[in-house]
Amino acid sequence: MDACRDKLELGLKAFGLDVGEHGNDALLRFIKLIAKWNKAYNLTAVRDPLEMVSLHILDSLAILPHLNNPRVVDIGTGAGLPGIPLAICLPDCHFTLVDSNSKKTRFVQQAVLELKLKNVEVVHSRVELLQPEVLFSTVICRAFASMQDILQLTGHLLAEDGVLLAMKGQQPEQELIDLAETYSVIPLTVPGIAAERCLIRLEKPKHG
Repeated sequence: MDACRDKLELGLKAFGLDVGEHGNDALLRFIKLIAKWNKAYNLTAVRDPLEMVSLHILDSLAILPHLNNPRVVDIGTGAGLPGIPLAICLPDCHFTLVDSNSKKTRFVQQAVLELKLKNVEVVHSRVELLQPEVLFSTVICRAFASMQDILQLTGHLLAEDGVLLAMKGQQPEQELIDLAETYSVIPLTVPGIAAERCLIRLEKPKHG
């Protein structure tokens, strides 16, 4: 894991992020957990832990400056991405990680326990059935659905002045043409990833 540690530290430095030794260790332990469970649970197509540093951990952390605290929901979290890396780096922010795949939520729950993350709740549910007692200040989707579907499925989860962050690869021109809402496209640069990455950001307007 030494090569993973070096790559992670370089990536965090490129982001200007200092998560301390404890944060670094937790992120590396998370990679180990994904690699271990991947064999049985097929969590991700990425098999090489070194590739996971860029494609999973750093890719997740690229959106950290754009989060609206203090309550974040990660929809279709899969293996806990981007929710768990973000939760490790933002211990004062509460994260709800949602997925309809019970195998994946089982893994994420185990990762939360092993990493001793007190700020993470794991929910096995379809997003449209989710009825939180308190609405979220940020909704995150990573490779989840089209923009129209994301808005339709997650609109009921956002608090006033909340933000929706949709992580995409190339800018989805056609999806954006169909959007009536005001949005901004934020290009993302992820250390170790040459492919295009962007973040579509929509704000929920305040009423009254």
